[in-house]
Amino acid sequence: MIGKFIKKTLAKIWAKNHVRKSQDFKSNALEDQQDLLLDLVKTAEKTLFGREHQFENIKTIENFQKQVSVSDYEDLKSYIERTKRGQANILWPGNPEYFAKTSGTTSGSKYIPISKEGMPFQTDAAKSMLFHYINQKNNADFVTGKMIFLQGSPKLQEEFGIKTGRLSGIVAHHIPNYLQKNRLPSFKTNEIEDWEKKVDQIVLETENENMTLISGIPPWLIMYFEKLIERNGKKIKDLFPNLQLIITGGVNYEPYREKMENLLGGKVDILQTFPASEGFFAFQDDYKKEGLLLQTNHGIFYEFIPLEEYGKENATRLTLKDIELNKDYALILTTNSGLWAYSIGDVVRFISKKPYRILVSGRTKHFTSAFGEHVIAFEVEEAIKATVLKNPSQITEFHLAPQVTPETGKLPFHEWFIEFEKEPENLDLFRKTLDTEMRQRNSYYDDLISGNILQPLKIVNLQKNAFHDYAKSEGKLGGQNKIPRLANDRKIADFLEKFGK
Repeated sequence: MIGKFIKKTLAKIWAKNHVRKSQDFKSNALEDQQDLLLDLVKTAEKTLFGREHQFENIKTIENFQKQVSVSDYEDLKSYIERTKRGQANILWPGNPEYFAKTSGTTSGSKYIPISKEGMPFQTDAAKSMLFHYINQKNNADFVTGKMIFLQGSPKLQEEFGIKTGRLSGIVAHHIPNYLQKNRLPSFKTNEIEDWEKKVDQIVLETENENMTLISGIPPWLIMYFEKLIERNGKKIKDLFPNLQLIITGGVNYEPYREKMENLLGGKVDILQTFPASEGFFAFQDDYKKEGLLLQTNHGIFYEFIPLEEYGKENATRLTLKDIELNKDYALILTTNSGLWAYSIGDVVRFISKKPYRILVSGRTKHFTSAFGEHVIAFEVEEAIKATVLKNPSQITEFHLAPQVTPETGKLPFHEWFIEFEKEPENLDLFRKTLDTEMRQRNSYYDDLISGNILQPLKIVNLQKNAFHDYAKSEGKLGGQNKIPRLANDRKIADFLEKFGK
């Protein structure tokens, strides 16, 4: 008992000191960002990339933007291939400490380099998030219980002489020692590749433990919770009465909130994060308010391209001093692992400048614009959230795709594939409300409906486990895999429509 009291007391002291020190980076973001970029350029001056792009002549942000074009994985792939063949000093001095292996759509597997300088920031951001939470809550009870991180296998392969694996598996090797003995599941269970078998085993290992913190992306948290409830016949808070905190990321939590609250059956604090193989960019520093605190002193220089200009030649590249609130930007990164003006594919929206807080509003490649409407994830997620409030229901998951070739004589339309946990009393009223909410959020969509170019949206009510079966068919069950909520084609829609009720 005394040991637990000391642990909680120390955690609160550390948290208070950390939050006090963090005020500097919150106040000095603009200066920190400029200094960081020039430091990154100076450090990589003698690398192959640095020599080819004349880093020795870069003295300002404007110099950098002139010398270094916006890139994606394909643009940097030749440099990464050289690194994989054992060549050093290509994108960053020396060799990467790790390759985070991710599944790409056009490039096959991607190998994202993580340097020895970049790795600490992955775990430091998570630690900072917990310290902010403890300090705000003035409560560190969760540090004395068991914690679970639903993640990929921590078993790393050595490819090209460099340790390689999923990011969550890499991070598992850098969990602080003082958390290790509280951490579940076992290493052996975490190594299970089959996600369904893995979750079954995690249920067995955790159902009788004092769980106080649980982390994972929402769809897989839901799977874990449902299996626990099925085995024990109890809601999660009845099973884990001391569960205090859930940490989630990867996708917007809001569409899952109602279902999660139903499964939990009691109050649990939620913290949202924005991590990726390329870096840990932001976290919710105030658990009572929306918005993620941008990490401006964590080895990453940020640029922002207005979404309407993204992909165009000579698109405007803004820095923090230029951004506007409530406007969507493609996120561009320069990192201390050797990614230079790299487009990660995420879209962000600032809701605060003091300090800089963002929402993740979508993906540059995940949108619906078959008719020029350019609907993005933030719009559909907010629309469906409002619709559920007006038409009580619970949604497991959804996907939106255009139907450009409807029945002869009919107008095209947006087709929503929705898997309900609890259906609304009147599905047609739900549909009409959703269409109205979408029209209010996207003026182009509204114009297309008003102009009789599109007919109002239609809903396909899906059978239970439709999205689970789709993910399984694509080999994307578990880990950090998530299903796009928006598409400009019907690849996912064609699979899902056979599950319509």
